[in-house]
Amino acid sequence: MQQPSDQPGTSQPSPQPGTSQPSPQPSTGERPLGVTILAVLAAISGVLGLFGSLVLIGIGGSGLGGGFAIFGLIALILSVLYLVFAYGAWTLKAWAWTLGVGLTVASIALTVIQLVQRSTDLPGALISLVISGVILYYLFQPDVKAAFNRT
Repeated sequence: MQQPSDQPGTSQPSPQPGTSQPSPQPSTGERPLGVTILAVLAAISGVLGLFGSLVLIGIGGSGLGGGFAIFGLIALILSVLYLVFAYGAWTLKAWAWTLGVGLTVASIALTVIQLVQRSTDLPGALISLVISGVILYYLFQPDVKAAFNRT
């Protein structure tokens, strides 16, 4: 079996002695693996959030409490935004970077509010804050911003 580099006309030019080849960097239009992972996780979160929000809206509408319906509507909006982000990240739309940053900042803010109100457990909140911080840090990496045509 012939190797692709052995075929005539398909070999790569070798670098000149004393020069180094540049390391491969994601270029505009090439989706980094981390962005793909974020897009898939956002899609899963969006779909699961849709189901959960519809349950909350249903509970609120059944007379058990209007608060459930309000939280359900907020969850529905966030779930749709996660689905929109998933699409935008998958297709590397420039606006998706802004939406991703906004959703991550909103997640941090909501977690802090839950901590202040003591409506969440500390270990879970800390994990959520660390994950959100890592996502925010990742979105601000130069190659990620470049993939979204953000400079």
